[in-house]
Amino acid sequence: MIDVYFAPTPNGVKIPIALEELGVPYRVVPVNLAREEQKQPAFLALNPNGRIPVIVDPDGPDGEPVSVFESGAILLYLAEKYSGLMPESPRERLRALEYLFFQIGGVGPMFGQAGWFMRQPERVAAGIDRYQAESRRLTGVLEARLQQAPWLAGSIFSVADIAHVGWLRVADYAGVRLEEFPAVRDWVSRILARPAVQRGLGAH
Repeated sequence: MIDVYFAPTPNGVKIPIALEELGVPYRVVPVNLAREEQKQPAFLALNPNGRIPVIVDPDGPDGEPVSVFESGAILLYLAEKYSGLMPESPRERLRALEYLFFQIGGVGPMFGQAGWFMRQPERVAAGIDRYQAESRRLTGVLEARLQQAPWLAGSIFSVADIAHVGWLRVADYAGVRLEEFPAVRDWVSRILARPAVQRGLGAH
């Protein structure tokens, strides 16, 4: 059984969703971010960066336990170990990887910065404007893609969709109005209707 060190953040929910979609047994290990449990030595031994999520798989590549941190790395590890979340088509696999890294390098950081600046007691207009504009631009990239294909990889629901949905389902946190992006809005609705996704979002 895989241990998932978890807090219910946009990054944290990716891993239970993936495991539910794959049908892999797991156990949630709650991490209290307010108490900075992610900064304690026991956690830092698993992730020196002091961030969730982290998994510990008792059956690692060499048959020994292995820990994996960074949500994108975890999603790739799970997709490669268990079939079902990575397209078999080489072309769609490339699209899945592109949009997975697009989320890790773009959507996640920009949405996070936009939300942070919007909620500071001292308004920093330049920061708000910069990160909200970039968040909307990135959502526009997703909109264009989802007008062409039902899923980010193409015909198959994949790790790329899972990586994004934690942030896009709370897009207003970054000042992004999904009403302006109908293909993204419909895609979020389709993902949230999936039973495995609902179970993953209910993990605690």
